[in-house]
Amino acid sequence: MNNPIGIFDSGIGGLTVVKQLMHLMPEEQLIYFGDTARVPYGTKSKQLVQQYALQDAHFLLQYDVKMIVVACNTASASALDVLQENLDIPVLGVVTPGASSAAAQTRNGKIGVIGTSATINSNAYTDEIKRLSASAEVFAQACPLLVPLVEEGWLDDYVTSLTIKKYLHELLKVHMDTLILGCTHYPVLGEAIQKITGEAVTLIDSGKETAKAVQKMLSEKGMLHRGRKQAENRFFVSDIPAKFEEVGSRFLGKPLTNVERVDFDQFLIRSGLTDEFQR
Repeated sequence: MNNPIGIFDSGIGGLTVVKQLMHLMPEEQLIYFGDTARVPYGTKSKQLVQQYALQDAHFLLQYDVKMIVVACNTASASALDVLQENLDIPVLGVVTPGASSAAAQTRNGKIGVIGTSATINSNAYTDEIKRLSASAEVFAQACPLLVPLVEEGWLDDYVTSLTIKKYLHELLKVHMDTLILGCTHYPVLGEAIQKITGEAVTLIDSGKETAKAVQKMLSEKGMLHRGRKQAENRFFVSDIPAKFEEVGSRFLGKPLTNVERVDFDQFLIRSGLTDEFQR
């Protein structure tokens, strides 16, 4: 099935998921939408995140995508069930793949999770890990300062190292052996985080695990692309903030130059998906 894969995020972080999809399935066309005009989703109510997620999904549907990947931890935690109920194509979030990998790889049953305040407060990773392994102990820590540090490009900075060390202090005291990077920004800090945790702690990149889950799902449904790639990947945003292409290139691991800004308000009006849009 040669239709593209749709991916959306509240902003730019989902490009780390795109990077893994490109690596694992280079023959697939990817359509990415970053809702940069309304970022961050983490400060919004659950109902509003669900509304935004449905609107983002409908934007991707106009490109006849065969599945949608919710490359946003907040939207995955708050809106995945709503999307799956309302859409006729497969929808996959980033929480379950990351939680499943952590539950499978832990040796002592002590799993750490770091993410934005909204993701941690949702208990999405904790609930999913407990569903998979009732005996597992989950220790969660919100790390709100890491996102701006990543977007500022301070990957190897002393300030970033101190911030990571401060956030991980309590998690390391419980002797976790597995740590979920529960925000799509965090894989960019993978090396810096590993230096603090030490090699004995296995880092779980939810983006990487999500890409594997996408490939598995498409394979099982007979929906993998066959033959050579037929069209280039496309990147859409609802606004282009300063340094977007620079930061996006850092996330993608390659130059990001073909970003298209869309008038998302006009799209919502034309589609009848205004702020009063109800599920």
